[in-house]
Amino acid sequence: MAEILEREGYKVKIKVEVPASQVEQTYREVLNNYAGRVKLPGFRAGKAPAKVIEARIGKESLLDEVKEVLRDETFPKAARELSLLPVGARVLEESLTFGQPYVYTVEIENYPEVKLPDWQNFKLEVETPEVTDEVVSRALDDLRTRYGEMVAVEREAQEKDNVFIETEDGGRFPVVMENAQPHVREALLGKKAGDEVMVPVKDGETVVREVRTKVLEVKTLQLPELDDEFAKTVGEDNLEALTRKVRESLQAQFEREVRNAKANQLLDKLAEALEVQIPPTMQAREEQSLLENLAGELKEQKLELSEFLAQLEKEGKLEEFKQNLSENAAKRLRRSLAVEALAEELKTDLSQEEFEEYLSEVARAYRTMPARLQSELGQGAIARLRIQRLHDKALLEAVSRIEG
Repeated sequence: MAEILEREGYKVKIKVEVPASQVEQTYREVLNNYAGRVKLPGFRAGKAPAKVIEARIGKESLLDEVKEVLRDETFPKAARELSLLPVGARVLEESLTFGQPYVYTVEIENYPEVKLPDWQNFKLEVETPEVTDEVVSRALDDLRTRYGEMVAVEREAQEKDNVFIETEDGGRFPVVMENAQPHVREALLGKKAGDEVMVPVKDGETVVREVRTKVLEVKTLQLPELDDEFAKTVGEDNLEALTRKVRESLQAQFEREVRNAKANQLLDKLAEALEVQIPPTMQAREEQSLLENLAGELKEQKLELSEFLAQLEKEGKLEEFKQNLSENAAKRLRRSLAVEALAEELKTDLSQEEFEEYLSEVARAYRTMPARLQSELGQGAIARLRIQRLHDKALLEAVSRIEG
């Protein structure tokens, strides 16, 4: 039996009473479990009498374990019975006398109730890009670049060329000038096939040595002509048809970007105006999640989180970091609670067909198959993806309602 004693915001105090019969049964089960494991002199394994086991372990210790088992069994059921979603809990009082019901009182941090603002009157202001002739021309040039071919030239190397070199130790490799380190790029700029140059090797800002390097070849990207022939190469009848398709594609892309920007703006406004009290346990977990993400990023830089925090403390920046961490965690929670409440208000539904189509899009982006993607991510990550997709859909539905 369970009942709510007090309720204020997210704080809920409940009392749970476990029948004496269940207490006695659980006591026997705990005792029998010890009997099967504890070895006592003069008794075969599992054959020691209950009284002997009880004397060896101690009745108080056994009752403490019985309390723990009973709480694990009855608390989740009590929460469901009272329509509660605990995010944190602590036992305030408990009473267990052998032969009597076990009664305990718990203070719960319940999943917070939220109140959405009058979002349908929000104004969403996002500038819509215009599909100008210049924008289309750039897109066509980008398309030509994808079909371009690197060809050798007799001139000096320029900023966007590939320079094929041979070092004094016989190593041969290309240098992509756009991606090369500044001192390497500077050494090779203006050089042509057959030239020799001393390329510095640096450790930080210090030149360690210079490597004699010969330029074997300079290559540049040669783009195909923008004509009907090129249009046919990419699957269109002629240049006019290709240009029209690119324009339509850009228009659709810009519209998607604008819708997504409005959805993100709406979520920011919802989170800011949301009426909610965030339980300390939720806040602490979100902060811990952010710290774990940061630890992963630092590990890629071969730096431990503890070292990073120690350095912040040394620089007098640790308190500022903690404050920012707390604010970011609260902001993330408010956004999450806001979109969750919005999806509930709109009764947004995501069909299995819609979700599978989305998974296929994600799989294509990662150049894999949907089944393999699901296997690699695991059920937990897939479930989170589904929730994220549902929430994205809810935001777009809300944007549509705002715009009429």
